[in-house]
Amino acid sequence: MNFEYFWSNMEKVWTGYWQDIIFNGLRITLQFAAVAVLMGVLLGTVVAILKMSRSKIVRFLITVYIEVIRGTPILLQLFIFVFALPQVLPALSLTTPQWTAVALSINSSAYVSEIIRSGIQSVDKGQTEAARSLGLSSGQAMLRIILPQAVRNILPTLGNEFIMMIKETSLASTFFIGDLMTKYKTIQGATYIAFETLLIIGLIYLCPLSKLVGWFEKKMSDDSGSGKKRIKHATYESGDLEGVGGGGEPNADLKATHTARDVTVRGRLGGFGLKK
Repeated sequence: MNFEYFWSNMEKVWTGYWQDIIFNGLRITLQFAAVAVLMGVLLGTVVAILKMSRSKIVRFLITVYIEVIRGTPILLQLFIFVFALPQVLPALSLTTPQWTAVALSINSSAYVSEIIRSGIQSVDKGQTEAARSLGLSSGQAMLRIILPQAVRNILPTLGNEFIMMIKETSLASTFFIGDLMTKYKTIQGATYIAFETLLIIGLIYLCPLSKLVGWFEKKMSDDSGSGKKRIKHATYESGDLEGVGGGGEPNADLKATHTARDVTVRGRLGGFGLKK
C-alpha cells in the first residue's frame, strides 16, 4: 500500500465529506437507533408483562412472537416490512424509512422484552407482598413498586442493546435510508475511494458511539452498586441485622428485614396516600 496516497485519500474524504455526508449519516443512524430502542422498550414492556400472564394462551402467543423475531435474520424482517407489508397493508401509506424504523422497533422489542422480564423477576418478591399488604392492587404494585426498581437494574443492559441497534442500522442501508453505510456508498461512488472511507466509517461506529454508550453502561453499573451499599448501611443501623439483635431480641434480624422492606415500599408510594 502506498501510504502517501492513503493519507491524502483520508484527508480528502474527511475534509470533503464530513459535514455534508458523514455527519448527516451519523445523525440519521442515531435517530433510527434511538427510535428503535425507545419503541422497543415500550412494546417490550407490554410483551414482558404478557409473558408472565397467568393465561397459557397469552403466554404461548407471546412466546411464538419472541421466538419468531429472535429466530429469523433481521435483514429478512427488513425485507418483509419494506417490500411485503406495504402490499398487504397499503392503507398505512408509510415511507421506506418509516417501515424500516418499524421493523427495527419490532426486532428490538423481542430482545428488550426478555431483558425487562429478567429485570422484573430480579426484584425481591417481598416487595410485591409488602405492596399488596399496604392495599395496592397487582397493577399498582407493578407500576409503582416493581417497574421502577427493574428499570434501574436493566439500564446497563439497555445501553448494550442501543449499541447493537446502532450496528444493526447498517443493514438498513440496503434501502438507502441515509445512514452511515448509505453515506459510504455515496462517497465511494463519487470518489472511488473505498478502503479509506470504510476505515473512517468504522472509526465513527467504534469510538464516538460504542465507547460513549459503554461509558454510560459502566457508570450506571457503578451507581447501582453504590446504591445497594447505601441501602445495606441503612438497613443495618442499630445492629439489627446479621444476628446482632439490637439488644439481644430474638429474631431481630428477621424483624429488621421486614421493617426495611416496608420502609422501602412506603417510600416508593410517594403521594399515593395509602397506609398499612
